[in-house]
This record gives sequence, C-alpha cells and structure tokens, in this order.
Amino acid sequence: MLIGDRLNDAINEQIQSEFFASAQYIAIAVWFDGEALPVLAKYFYRQSEEEREHAMKFVHYLVETGGKVIIPGLPEPTNAFDSAAACVELSLTQEVKVTNQINTLMDIAKEENDHLAQHFLQWFVEEQLEEVASMDALLKTIKRAGEGGLLHVEQYLSRNAALGLGEEGEAGE
Repeated sequence: MLIGDRLNDAINEQIQSEFFASAQYIAIAVWFDGEALPVLAKYFYRQSEEEREHAMKFVHYLVETGGKVIIPGLPEPTNAFDSAAACVELSLTQEVKVTNQINTLMDIAKEENDHLAQHFLQWFVEEQLEEVASMDALLKTIKRAGEGGLLHVEQYLSRNAALGLGEEGEAGE
C-alpha cells in the first residue's frame, strides 16, 4: 500500500465532499433552469460534472495506491434559493471549504512525507484557485447586475471564457 491510513481516510472524506458539491451544483443548475436562465444553468451543470470528475480522480488515486475506497452517502443539498446571488454565494462558500480541505490533505501528505500524494494534490491546489476566483467573479457580476439584470449576466457569461464558458456559450474547462 502506497498510502497511509490517515491520508486514505481524509481522501475518502474528500470524495464525499466532491460528490456532494456535484449534487449541490445540479440543484443550483435546476434552479437556474426553472428561472429560464439557460446559460447560468449550463454553467452549473458543467460545474457539477467537474466536481464528479474530481471525486473520481480521488477514487482512482486510492485504487492506484492500494488504498481503501469508501463511496459515501450524501447529505441533501440545498434546493430552494431566494435569488441568483444566493445560489452563487453558496457555491463560493463551498469552493472555499473545498480549498481548505485540499490544503489539509496536502498538510497530511507533507507530514507523512508522501511525495506521490503531494504531486497528485498539487493539481487540486491549483484548480481550487481557479474555482474560487471564477465563483467570486460570477458573484460580483450578478450583484453588480442585480436580479433584474440577470439576462445581461447571461449575455456576459456566454461571451466571457474567464468565467468558465467557452466561445459558443457552452460550459468549458
């Protein structure tokens, strides 16, 4: 086994966090769909896919290192929102929480002198900077536009790759 028990357990907790984030982003996407805001909905559907991909990276890492994978049950995500800003505020809070969790995983890997894990986790460290920055920018954009200006936000997002959308308005990498 190439992974210690403490890091293995912490990564299993991270798997739950990533799958939960995926479910939460679907709930947010559905809310935007219900509000007839398809670009914002696509953005959050794509965010959900990315979080699932993150969870699966952790799953595969544990398998490859001989660790024990535990596929978790999930708490129920928030499904009701008062505003677009509330959706994105929740998302930003979630991304900051995940960033702190990734930092904790890196701390454990360093304490255990686990160079493989440190190398693996570095991608997530960098990814979280992008995730927090894009969610923060989206929140600022929505607040600036106000709830009455969400169609302008939709137009802006479909043109702005910096917020994670490609040129055709599809969610991108």
